[in-house]
Amino acid sequence: MRQKISFNPIIIVNLRVYNCINTIMSTKSTSNSAYPRASRRSAKGVKDTSIKKETRLEKFSPSWVVLNTKDAPGYQMELINRIRDGVKKADWKQLIMDIGATEKEFEFILPTSISSMQKKAVYSRETSERIYELARLFGLGHEVFDTNEDFRNWLVAPSKALGNKKPFELLDSSFGFEMVENEILRIRYNVYS
Repeated sequence: MRQKISFNPIIIVNLRVYNCINTIMSTKSTSNSAYPRASRRSAKGVKDTSIKKETRLEKFSPSWVVLNTKDAPGYQMELINRIRDGVKKADWKQLIMDIGATEKEFEFILPTSISSMQKKAVYSRETSERIYELARLFGLGHEVFDTNEDFRNWLVAPSKALGNKKPFELLDSSFGFEMVENEILRIRYNVYS
């Protein structure tokens, strides 16, 4: 008797990285960016404002996950192995820089204190898993919202669909990540609660 095997793939989306001084909690606009915003029209006539940033990322690092889709073979298994091996400090720092945030902003989200993280070269499985959850969430958010600033503003604004809680406040648990991710997907598909 044959068994059917079904796969439930995790959706990872592209992130357009904007080099800016903005962080999650502060969203002041600055026009003096080291990387000018490239503006061009795609074949469908939609304006593309992505920035071409030359950064060499290690394949399957948290920043790479944010920037790349899951087209690579063995994608999910490789991420599981990366979580088991632990995220390197340099990869965490790169992710923070790429999403325009500070470590302090994620202090209550991560299962380890920032001061403990400063002392380690490689993080525990639990911390590594949370870092990859953040990478996936920010990739999705930057894909769905028009600008990174819009996504940051949405993260810190109370949401009726989330019980008038700020989405950023829910990111300290896996259930909170799931709720916020589901809400972003509802926004993507114009399904409002």
